Amino acid sequence: MHRFPTQAVTGTYRSPLGPMTLLASDSALLGAWFEGQQHHPALGLFTKRPGHAILAQACEALESYFFQRGNAFTVPLDLASGTAFQQAVWLRLRAIPTSTTTSYTAVAHAIGKPAAVRAVGAAIGRNPLSIFVPCHRVIGSNGQLTGYAGGLPRKIALLQLESAL
Repeated sequence: MHRFPTQAVTGTYRSPLGPMTLLASDSALLGAWFEGQQHHPALGLFTKRPGHAILAQACEALESYFFQRGNAFTVPLDLASGTAFQQAVWLRLRAIPTSTTTSYTAVAHAIGKPAAVRAVGAAIGRNPLSIFVPCHRVIGSNGQLTGYAGGLPRKIALLQLESAL
């Protein structure tokens, strides 16, 4: 379960893969979820502020990403909504280079928890920052495209966009 500051604000980005809900504080992006994504938290209590500076920066970054004008995300991110374990997994995901993939097993080894592959998978599934924290770059150790909270068709589309497939 994610814990977000009560003063956070929401906005929407209309991606080529469907609408995304964004959540931000005054200083960082807290969340980015595709419509219908698994583990999408209820955000109805947060104020909608489409002109918010962090939300605008996130939308610009997503535009660059989707329309291949670069994807070196400089939007400040806040991963504090997760547990210490989840944060370790999400930080590791940020180190996966564009146009490459890795496995759940490799992520578990990289964070020093080689026996925690299933827990790593659960943490990846609850990543609150789709695309910004590239969980779509994690595949099965046999190369199989498995799991993506935003749906397997989106995972395939993101990997194709990045030329990783």
